[in-house]
Amino acid sequence: MKDPANARTWVRDNVQAYLPGTRVCTITVGNEILTFNNTAMSDDLLPAMQGVHEALVASGLDKQVSVTTAHSLATLQVSYPPSAGAFRKDLLPYITPILDFHSRTGSCFLINAYPYFAYKADPKHVPIDFVLFQPNRGITDPSTNLRYDNMLFAQIDAVYAALGSVGYRNLSVQISETGWPSKGDADEAGATTENARKYNGNLIKLMKQKKGTPMRPDWDLSIYVFALFNENMKLGPTSERNYGLFNPDGTPAYALGITNSTTTARGGGGSTPPAGPRIDGYMTISEAANKDATRIVAVTLLWIIIPLMIWMHV
Repeated sequence: MKDPANARTWVRDNVQAYLPGTRVCTITVGNEILTFNNTAMSDDLLPAMQGVHEALVASGLDKQVSVTTAHSLATLQVSYPPSAGAFRKDLLPYITPILDFHSRTGSCFLINAYPYFAYKADPKHVPIDFVLFQPNRGITDPSTNLRYDNMLFAQIDAVYAALGSVGYRNLSVQISETGWPSKGDADEAGATTENARKYNGNLIKLMKQKKGTPMRPDWDLSIYVFALFNENMKLGPTSERNYGLFNPDGTPAYALGITNSTTTARGGGGSTPPAGPRIDGYMTISEAANKDATRIVAVTLLWIIIPLMIWMHV
């Protein structure tokens, strides 16, 4: 993508060819590249992002399609309390130019945030209700006096604080991945069907309230749920194969009120999808779950990680 000709060909074949029938809003170049600790990949990241953006400009698509990349929370040196959020010093030479690119092009800063990992690492000291959006005492940031009743919003505000500390306070932060596994190995605390149902179900309810984080209460917030399907052929611990809302055959992994064209998942406000034209296999949020939820599209249900991918809003 650093080569202008390659970038223009890629945009032509993978973006332009599907417009306007497909709503493409963002191209994300790479996933968690900076925390692979691979210098060559880190050096190539921003030039690749610039190459794709310039190809969009040349095609007249840069006003409707933005370019970004997704980062791990491991880019932060400090994440608690949220107001003390700061990036790793060794990554600043890479992050700062990327932030300048976002500022110039109007694209979002993406973070993959998983409260599950914090709970798994220390289940005795991380309150389960705090990570599952359940009623709890919450925490108060001693510097700002802001109260947090869930870990995800605390993580997001830590990123906002880190951005502000390097002079990019006005950049928009969006969550490119979050989720909870419905199964896990014996040492994967909390990886249960009930906890997955609570996490994703409560997250949808929270997004329907159209509230931002305590630090940015009036800012738009988009959250992408990982993942649509369980990845039954994926390597690694059992949890890695069980983040999906659906099994590979299209049946619900657990009841969340999410339906496809032939199956209804009861128990989470589910209902039979409204009648009308439907593409076979298309997944939708049921009518009950979708009522008055203009921003529920933010909790999109498809997020497939590949080296270079396109976001498609449902």
